[in-house]
Amino acid sequence: QKMPPSLPATINIREPRWDQSTFQGRAKHFFMVTDPRNLLLSGATLEEARRVVEDYRAGTVPPGLTEDQLWRAKYIYDSAFHPDTGEKMLLVGRMSAQVPMNMTITGCMLTFYRTTPAVLFWQWVNQSFNAIVNYTNRSGDAPITPSQLGTAYVSATTGAVVTALGLKSLTKHLPPIIGRYVPFAAVAAANCINIPLMRQRELKLGIPVTDENGNRLGESTAAAQKAIFQVVVSRIGMAAPAMAIPPVIMNMLEKRAFLKRYPYLNAPLQVGLVGLCLVFATPLCCALFPQKSSMPVSRLEPEVQARIREKDPQLETVYFNKGL
Repeated sequence: QKMPPSLPATINIREPRWDQSTFQGRAKHFFMVTDPRNLLLSGATLEEARRVVEDYRAGTVPPGLTEDQLWRAKYIYDSAFHPDTGEKMLLVGRMSAQVPMNMTITGCMLTFYRTTPAVLFWQWVNQSFNAIVNYTNRSGDAPITPSQLGTAYVSATTGAVVTALGLKSLTKHLPPIIGRYVPFAAVAAANCINIPLMRQRELKLGIPVTDENGNRLGESTAAAQKAIFQVVVSRIGMAAPAMAIPPVIMNMLEKRAFLKRYPYLNAPLQVGLVGLCLVFATPLCCALFPQKSSMPVSRLEPEVQARIREKDPQLETVYFNKGL
């Protein structure tokens, strides 16, 4: 009985396991990151994964550790600990909580869209959840201050509620199916307010741009604008299937005798349909743009361009982390 050969200490577990320049590689990565089953792992399992990852990074390879076990530990570690600070993240703010939390909130928004108090309540719950997620997944380079968090939270909640109530009053004379799309319009509007506000510091001061080896070249606000635009698009994309497909199905079902006989099945059915959409939409929309995004040097602000040209006249492209 031979011992399996021990792993080389050279696998780069700071990067994802799959090639991030392809959509397929990014999708596989985010299916792992957003896997809701990670929420059920015990504290002991999380600590064990953390130990494996930290030992491996320090150059200690436990005997008998396989490559699959190492990657499994990395994804468990990433699912629960902040990449920059190493702190254990709030349970509801983790990427693995996105699907169960969003499915419950979105399902309820789509079910209870008829009365004003219900619209107010569920839009508020949704924006509170968004604020927690944005805070939990903040970039370590630019921590969010409590006052920025408060401003973004209040503005996004107000934006969502005003949009929802405004559209709700407009749809009174339109076919009922259109009323079902009001929650989606409100969420899209709130995302356009919430994310730029949460990341206003990046818009003012810029985000770090690097060459392809990760050497920092300076901060760019143009890169920040592109990063935030991509995040807004993928967040709206994430919400779209879950808020666009179930209303059509529910509209058909509500005309049948079945739901008339069992009206209490309305909410669980909505939540289930939304969950089904989100399990796929969340990782696939996270994968729309590479996490390490890039842009030509010529698109940066003139003063940043000048500084980069001084250091490296040949450089064509800079890279930056777009955030989630």
